[in-house]
Amino acid sequence: MEATAGSSKTGAQPTPATPNPKPKGGPRGRKPKAQKRKEQLIPLLSSAKSATQAFLSHNEIHLLPSQSLSLHSILLSLPFPPSPSQSPSPSPSFFHRFISSAHSDSDPRWYEFFRMSKSTFLNLLSILTPPLLSFLPPSIPPDSAVASALFRLAHGASYEASARRFGLDSSSAACLAFYSVCKVVNESLANLVDLATDKERVIVGFGWISFPNCCGVLGFGKFGVDSEVLGKNGSLLVQALVDSEGRFLDISSGWPSAMKPSSIFSQTKLYSRIEESRELLNGPCYQLNDGNAIPQYILGDSCFPLFPWLLTPYIRPNEEDSFGSAAREFNAGHSRAMRLVTTAFGRVKARWQLLAMRWKEDCVEFFPFVIVMGCLLHNFLIKCGESMPEESVECYADEVEMPVFQGEAYEEGQRTREALAMHLSWVRMRR
Repeated sequence: MEATAGSSKTGAQPTPATPNPKPKGGPRGRKPKAQKRKEQLIPLLSSAKSATQAFLSHNEIHLLPSQSLSLHSILLSLPFPPSPSQSPSPSPSFFHRFISSAHSDSDPRWYEFFRMSKSTFLNLLSILTPPLLSFLPPSIPPDSAVASALFRLAHGASYEASARRFGLDSSSAACLAFYSVCKVVNESLANLVDLATDKERVIVGFGWISFPNCCGVLGFGKFGVDSEVLGKNGSLLVQALVDSEGRFLDISSGWPSAMKPSSIFSQTKLYSRIEESRELLNGPCYQLNDGNAIPQYILGDSCFPLFPWLLTPYIRPNEEDSFGSAAREFNAGHSRAMRLVTTAFGRVKARWQLLAMRWKEDCVEFFPFVIVMGCLLHNFLIKCGESMPEESVECYADEVEMPVFQGEAYEEGQRTREALAMHLSWVRMRR
């Protein structure tokens, strides 16, 4: 008998063969479609990343900072390296390519990148270079340090993005450059904030807006910080004295927003120089047309106490009082003057957008010095005649609401305020 497959001579039933399990990955060993598509997609995305990097490298000097920073942020968020065959070859840094192409002082890219013209940049660089040489290692040229610091301050760029653009070898180098420039600016440009040396010009400026013998307007700016200590909507307060052109005459930065304004005020150097050492606001009185003499003074928000030299607004002018109309006229003029502080801080934040961002708690220690740097550079640019489009300021010019001071007022301050109120009422009737 011919044996057949699966038969037995003994007549036993053949054991059925155990079926082979299906291979993982689908029929005939195929991989799942999703995994296969992923493997096909990664090289394409890697190639696209390389092409985007090459585009950014060659065209960054022609892009707006917001455009190049957005592209750089997207590239950093991609989780895979660029294709080795398409990686851009090393090339001169953005800054050196920009310097070689932006020969004209009127080239708008100077303002777009650094918020100033070429001549003003070179002027600032000449001031900062000598002291910077003692802070920076030889691997960080002063021009790259100043340019990277201004770019970060103007656009809120990360240290990594700043390092790449300005030929610095690491984020740490960009950080060192930024804070070195901050320190040197605060020391070298400090003379641009001094009421004592600029008082006559300041008084003339306020005379044009009907506040004779006025030496400035005092108020607060607010800068956001994410901090458990400062609360959910915490911020740092900056007390500033501002002139009629928006220059800062005095800056005191870094006060927690939970602190009372009157407590901040009494601890500042400005208060000490006026109230204790008497080195400020000690000039001659101004004779009004009605014979009243007005001493030198500053205007302050309602959160400050009324001093003989610090005039705050009337809280609730009496409508039935014969003096009520003069008080309301004083408050209207006072309110217009207080807008100078709001606008000055709005310009600082609009020009230096790093200051408009909320800072992290671990940076709070340095934030006040960076704010002062922004205010000093603001004064420097006004001195150099650098203008700024007003439409970009409005969205940053936020009113800072502070609690009204509830303490006692000086009688001498009340008399001076009343004399000024009558003067403003007389000026209005003359128009």
